[in-house]
Amino acid sequence: MVSLLAQAQEVSFPTSAFVPLAVGFFGLGTGYLIYGPQELFKLPGRDRAVDLITGIWGVWMPGFLQFVTGVILFVGLAWLHSFREPALYMAALAFTAYGCTGGRWASWSSSWRTTPRWPACSSA
Repeated sequence: MVSLLAQAQEVSFPTSAFVPLAVGFFGLGTGYLIYGPQELFKLPGRDRAVDLITGIWGVWMPGFLQFVTGVILFVGLAWLHSFREPALYMAALAFTAYGCTGGRWASWSSSWRTTPRWPACSSA
């Protein structure tokens, strides 16, 4: 019985032609689409509710989607071997790094401005 459980089984996945880069770029584009008009045209006007929603949908959600894309790429490249392109390692690193730090950098950089978008981080 023990020898039956100790046997290693090799599982092989086919190489995927569909790389999940669209998920990361969707997050990036959504962040620009939501955060861009607020910063460029000052529409809608700032208040606490707008800042909260802009932070969630314009900073957190794009970063989360990029982090998920990076993790999917790393798992597919390293563990499952379902992606074969060497350039995807760089894409996986970039998506994961931006997903981990994108929201933090956005909130820290806004603390250097005079307008208090993030009250907890503002210097005023």
